[in-house]
Order: sequence, then structure tokens, then C-alpha cells
Amino acid sequence: MSTRTGDLSPLIADLLSGIGEDPSREGLVDTPERVDKSLKYLTKGYAEDPVEVLNDALFTEDYNEMVVVKNIKIFSLCEHHMLPFVGVAHVAYLPDGKIVGLSKIARLVDIFARRLQVQERMTMQIAETINKVLQPRGVGVIIKAEHMCMQMRGVEKQDSSAITSAMLGHFRSHQETRAEFMKLIET
Repeated sequence: MSTRTGDLSPLIADLLSGIGEDPSREGLVDTPERVDKSLKYLTKGYAEDPVEVLNDALFTEDYNEMVVVKNIKIFSLCEHHMLPFVGVAHVAYLPDGKIVGLSKIARLVDIFARRLQVQERMTMQIAETINKVLQPRGVGVIIKAEHMCMQMRGVEKQDSSAITSAMLGHFRSHQETRAEFMKLIET
């Protein structure tokens, strides 16, 4: 985890100048400080420990059916263009003696989303962290997102979205488990 204390304001002022703007113009005078605060908020996941978040809410429980938290809103920045991608994450696991507080799953998603990311890596990071901490019989993660780098620039495909999945344990080896997960997130 890194802790960031550096002031990005001078860099943002240079950026504004570099694109042909005047950072001393009335509408832009406070922009470097606002962007500094915004970027630090949008990337606050670097300062948080995902394992610690889950460990703080682990409970021993004799429950062995699927647990699904769906439609978790995600907001992230792509690491290639630092443009937003937004969407939803669906996370499921099959407990094996341990469960975790449901809000911690959403918080885990946020930790990884609040870093410069690619959707594929974020999907795996969420699944692997749950697998490592809970040691369940299986984990499934599906993320569907719209990427502004595809919609605002480059190919400019406004109605496009990307879907990624990570299936571990029973979600990978048992088709019926995967099918149940898919059915549950559709309802």
C-alpha cells in the first residue's frame, strides 16, 4: 500500500498549460487543487488493504449455499488513458465454514476499482482475494462496464460494454454451479 502525500497541483497546472489553457484564467484558478483532490479520491484504493477489509468481518458459520452480492456499482479509471469506466460487479462464493459481512464484498470491489485498472485484472483480483481469505469451495465474479476510452475517443463506440468473469473452484469445475450463479444475477 502506498500513502500519497505529494501535491499534484503544479503538475495539473502544467498539464493545463500543455493543452493550451491558461491556468490563471478565472474558471481554472482552483482547478489544479480540485483535480489533485479528485485523483486522490479516485485512486484511494492504493491506500487500503483488501485482505484486512475481509478479515475484519469473517464469521464462522455452517452455511454452505451460494452467497451472491449483485449489481455492485463500480467506478474506475483505465490505466491506459486515465478515463473512467463504469458498470456493475456481481460476486458469489460457496462458503466452507466461513462467511464475510456482505458490505465487505462491496467494499472489496471498491478497493480494487479505486486504482488505475484494467477490467480483466480487477475481476481476477476480487476473485483471488475472496478465495485467499475465505477459502470457500468456489468464487465467481462477473463485471460488466462501459469504458469512456472506447466511447469518447478512439473507436467511439457509444453502446459498447465489456464483460469479464473469473470462476474459481466449483464455479470453474461444476457447470451447474456456474449456471446457478448466472441465473441468480439475471433475476
